[in-house]
Amino acid sequence: MTLPRMGARKYISIYENNDAHNYLLLKFAKLDFNMLQKFHQRELSELTRWEANAIDSIPPYMRPLYQALLDIYSEMEQVLSKECKLDRLYYAKYEMKKLVRAYFKEAQWLNDANYIPKYEEHMENSLVSAAYMMGSTTSLIGMEEFVSKETFEWLMNEPLIVRASSLISRAMDDIVGHEVEQERGHVASIIECYMKEYGTSKQEAYIKFQKEITNAWKDINKEFFRPTEVPMFVLERVLNLARVMDTLYKEEDGYTNAKGKLKNMINSILTESVKI
Repeated sequence: MTLPRMGARKYISIYENNDAHNYLLLKFAKLDFNMLQKFHQRELSELTRWEANAIDSIPPYMRPLYQALLDIYSEMEQVLSKECKLDRLYYAKYEMKKLVRAYFKEAQWLNDANYIPKYEEHMENSLVSAAYMMGSTTSLIGMEEFVSKETFEWLMNEPLIVRASSLISRAMDDIVGHEVEQERGHVASIIECYMKEYGTSKQEAYIKFQKEITNAWKDINKEFFRPTEVPMFVLERVLNLARVMDTLYKEEDGYTNAKGKLKNMINSILTESVKI
């Protein structure tokens, strides 16, 4: 399981070394990869740094972040208004507020003398704090394709595929990163909660959550093979979010230790073009 463009980059090299490859097909595949890479490079060059104004109602260290967040949604509002898609903004804000509430809950747990919540309580909150519910919705906001109100309502109700993707995100992250996070004084992960509540060893907890991850992938596959209430491209957005975790967190925390595998992946996708 991998991200589509990572898979394309890898398979181009494999296919090129196959003596029976179709020259024209291979050339078009390389051109397609390089053209999309150039497009992403232009997008990155247009990103600017936000200069936030002071906001008196929150601590000084949080003001730049909060202002930047407000700026993002203000910009979204301007663009969506011109495209007659302003109704989408409600759903983006709803999911962001839900995410912030989940973060705040974890901050309360941490500040309460390192309180460790019950496993089920933590899991329900951490499926939200994994940010994939917010990400699934926000990824659709600027799409040119028609996205109905019913589709956004479907996402808001946390359907099986979204919860499965969120579980993959949370479990894979916590399995490889919980020990380092605890050294930093982080809130208890689902690993610590499960171990404390059920009296298991670390390895037993890992086995349990690896099974949960496998079952979550089965749930995602199931959603693709049954009649669905939403277009296929919506399901693919959720699937690709899960693929990100499988790419970055399999056997190691590739996000935190970004100078290794993640750096190479970014270079291969955004910097190193395919030789034609």
